[in-house]
This record gives sequence, C-alpha cells and structure tokens, in this order.
Amino acid sequence: MDLKLVEEPKIITELPGPKAKKLLEQRNNNLPVGVSQLTSTFIEKAQGAVIEDVDGNVFLDFAGGIGVMNIGHSNLEVVAAVKEQAEKYFHTCSMVVNYESYIKLAEKLNEVTPGNFKKKTFFVNSGAEAVENAIKIARKYTGRTEIVVFNGAFHGRTLMTMTLTSKVKPYKLGFGPFAPGIHRMYFPYCYRCPLGLEKNNCNMQCVKLFDDFFIEEVAPEEIAAIIIEPILGESGFIIPPDEYIIQLRSICDKYGIVLIADEVQTGFCRTGKMFASQYWSVYPDIITTAKSVGSGLPIAGITGKAEIMDATHSGGLGGTFGGNPLACVAGLKVIEIMQRDNFCDKANSIGKICIDRLNAMKEKYKIIGDVRGRGAMIAMELVKDRQTKEPAKEETTKIINECWKNGLLLLSAGTRGNTIRFLMPLVVTEKQLINGLEVLERAIKTVV
Repeated sequence: MDLKLVEEPKIITELPGPKAKKLLEQRNNNLPVGVSQLTSTFIEKAQGAVIEDVDGNVFLDFAGGIGVMNIGHSNLEVVAAVKEQAEKYFHTCSMVVNYESYIKLAEKLNEVTPGNFKKKTFFVNSGAEAVENAIKIARKYTGRTEIVVFNGAFHGRTLMTMTLTSKVKPYKLGFGPFAPGIHRMYFPYCYRCPLGLEKNNCNMQCVKLFDDFFIEEVAPEEIAAIIIEPILGESGFIIPPDEYIIQLRSICDKYGIVLIADEVQTGFCRTGKMFASQYWSVYPDIITTAKSVGSGLPIAGITGKAEIMDATHSGGLGGTFGGNPLACVAGLKVIEIMQRDNFCDKANSIGKICIDRLNAMKEKYKIIGDVRGRGAMIAMELVKDRQTKEPAKEETTKIINECWKNGLLLLSAGTRGNTIRFLMPLVVTEKQLINGLEVLERAIKTVV
C-alpha cells in the first residue's frame, strides 16, 4: 500500500491489535514505567502524514513525532541521501577527523537563521543539549552566572534544562535538587494573563514587571542570558505579543544580556517561516534548533553571533556524536527540500484550514475556550466554563483517546493538560487534513 495516497484512517482491529498486545507485554516487561506512552500503537511503516501499525491499522499522524517530521515520514530524497552516506562511513567524530557535511550544514544554518550579523554554528544530539550549550556559551561570553527563564517553559530533561523547565509533574517531580542560578519570570499568556489584564489595553504590564524583578529577584548585571521560546511549546503553543519581544530585546541590550531563542519545536517552517523568531523585528543572539532538521535522525544546533560563539576556549564545546555524518546529510537535504518546495507556504495553508475549522467548532462546542497558532503550529485550549476558564483536562484526554480509536494521532499540551496541539507533517494533503479534522470533531461531539 502506498501510504502517501491514503486519504483517511482505517482501523481494522480492536486497539491495540493482537500483534501490538504482544509487543506491549514485551515493552512492559523490559522498559521502566517512567518512559511514558501516549498510545499502545506500534508502527510498521510510515509515509508522508500516514502511519500503518503492525496490525494493519492506518492512522493519520497529527503528532509528527512531537514536531520532528515536518518534512514527512520516509521522504525519499532524505532516505537516498542517508543511504548514500551510510555506504561511505557512519562516524569519525568531527573533533577527530573532519567531514564536509558538518561544515556545510553549519554554513547553511548560519545563512538561514535570522539576524544580519556574522554567525557560527556547532552541533550536538538533542534540543536539551543545545540549550545546555547555549547557556554555557552565554556564561562564558558575559562572565556572569544567572539565567532568566519563563513560566510555562519546557527546555528539556537534563539537570540544567529540567531546572529551566517550568512544569513540575511529570518532568521534575522527585528529581531535585536542581541547578543553581535560575530565575523565573512571567510569560505573556494573554488568554490567562497572570496579572488579570486584557490584551488590548494592558499596556504591556508584563514587561514592566522586570523593573521589580531586577530589584527583588536578581540584578541585571549578574544575568548572563534570558532564554525564551518564540512560542511556548509544551505549555500549549502560547504566542507572546511581538511588542513584548521588542521590549525584551531592549532590556537585554541595555544590560548586556544574551537573548537565547529556543526554536527546537518552532523551527524549520512549522510556524510559516523558517524560524518563528523571524516574526520579530529584532533578533536573538543565539538560536537553538533540533527536532525537524534531522528528519528523525538525532541532531541539534547552536547558532549565534560569531563573537559570542567564539568566546569559549578550544575543547570547551563538543561531544562524541554531535553532528553525526548521517544526521548532517539528512539536515542538508531537509533544508534544501523545504526551501525548494516552499514549506513555509505549506505551513500557512495548513494553518488557515485548521484555524478556520477549529473556530467553526468553537462556535458549536462551548468546551473550546481558545484557538491559536502561527502557521501549522496550532492549539485548541479546552475549558469547562468559558468565563472561569476552568481547565477541561479529563475531557481533553478523552477526546485524544477517542481520536486514536478512530485513527487520528494527536498530542495534548499545556501546564494544565487541557490543550490539544497539532503538529502534522507539512506534507499532509488537504484531504487528509480535512478528514483528520472530521475525526476530531466527531470525538469532541462524542465526549461533550
């Protein structure tokens, strides 16, 4: 079966199916319970925006490996590039024997990331590693120690990035003590303004909180970096006002603070631009990337102003597998395809269809409190009551499970667990997209 031609899901067994049940038992016997699972689906193969499981059930994939498969599953050009590289060599470690693909991918990221200044890039394996290294560099460059992060942030699960991450359950519970030198600031979550204000007449009071923050929490002269997601990912795809970022950039410039944009989930055309920070009229000093650049192979990048990136001493940066040759050739091919085939336009088209349809659902179902997004990074926040905005966490879980039973893979998000997020591959066809949204609406109707 050519999965690219499949337009709608097809469930032919109970879920999980008989083969999946056996694998599930094997999984439970061999994996720790701390490794969570959204579904009991076991993949057999995938193409584009479609997954077939080991029992022959076919799903529309609106999760995309948590935002990794922007290019789509099993892109033939990427597969060919990786196969060609695999026949030459798998690994040398870039710090021991150089290889051209590492240099070319660094050059390409320096070219496509926003900022009209000279940049430099190096590679690690994951988004968490990228964030760790960005903070190392900022501390080295400034000679300062303190880091400011935001409520609702998710930056990873290592000690440093877990400290940066805001949500306690499940990411931090029982794993302390945490890394020192981290300070947390309000994120401008306009749907749930922490100051109880309305977006249109708030006069950006959330920025003015920095005045007291610098007096009561940490002196700006001690801050090495402020790190922010251009759109909060795990906390529910929350978009800060552009004016907030402009004023944040001014604060960083005033006090010599490095501004880091974590683009791990927002990067590579997801938001309708190659990077979400391109929506701003100002630029971050360092950008971290991962997820979709490798088309599923583990690679992450740290790209920043050359003078900042060069502040570290020789040997201070690196890692055995960082910028693996297979991942580098995949990354080069991914960017080539995205630029050639106008993936930003694809994301914006997906976004328009989804936002229009979700807003139409909002008119019919009171459980939908907010619909938001940029490009194909879209979220729908569910509430028990639109006035109180009490989170509808249980209903969110039920809706996602109902979608899975009917062949649509979706993810939740939000610190309150009441947001459904959409991360479908950007190669999803219009028919697949519409059929997936039909499954979602039927699930909402069933649950509420």
